[in-house]
Amino acid sequence: MKHVHADWHDDCKVTCSCGNTFVIGSTSADLTVDICNKCHPFFTGEQRFVDRQGRVDKFLKKMAAAKADPKAKKTKKSEDEPIVSPQSYQEILRNQQIAIRSAAKAQKTQ
Repeated sequence: MKHVHADWHDDCKVTCSCGNTFVIGSTSADLTVDICNKCHPFFTGEQRFVDRQGRVDKFLKKMAAAKADPKAKKTKKSEDEPIVSPQSYQEILRNQQIAIRSAAKAQKTQ
C-alpha cells in the first residue's frame, strides 16, 4: 500500500480565461479555469454572461427550431404511419384462430 497518494505540487500554476494567473498547491502541475476571483460577477459586482463554446447559442437555436414548427412534425408522423391500437395476447390468438378457420373453410370449398 505504499505510494498510493498523488504527487503534490506546491507551485501549481492556475490560468483563468480572463488572463489572470496565480500559484496554488495541487496534485496537478497546471490548471485552466473559466472563472476566477478577478472576473467572477460576485467579486466584481458586474453582471456578465459566460458563454462557453457557444452553449447558450446552441440552446437558443434548439428553442427557436422547436417553436418554429411543432405541429408540422406531429402531422407528418400521423400522415406517414396509421395509428394502430395495441392488441392483447388474447386478441392476437383469437385473430390467428379466425384466420386459420377461414383458410380451412376456403380449402374445403375448393
